[in-house]
Amino acid sequence: ALDLRLGRRFILQQDNDPKHTAKITKEWLRHNSVNVLEWLSQSPDLNPIEHLWRDLKMAVHRRSPSNLMELERSCKEEWEKLPRNRCATLVESHPRRLEAVIAAKGASTKY
Repeated sequence: ALDLRLGRRFILQQDNDPKHTAKITKEWLRHNSVNVLEWLSQSPDLNPIEHLWRDLKMAVHRRSPSNLMELERSCKEEWEKLPRNRCATLVESHPRRLEAVIAAKGASTKY
């Protein structure tokens, strides 16, 4: 695993999913001095990880796991198979995503 050793030089981006906005989560983040970027709750066009989750979900679905153990194994194996440059591609496309969301005035885009 890659150890990024980010220390305090990072900003956590998360959406407003209830588990992210729960009191206990907010308290933990505050107690641990984590800098959190406020983000829209429904903004998959602007959140590259959503595309990775979709890729993983589709790959796992194709394997049709029939129980929890198979699901876990499938998730781990398919995650390892995701192309390493996928993240870079998603990050590089971010300026175009921003422009598309602005042009669509916040509505859905092709992303």
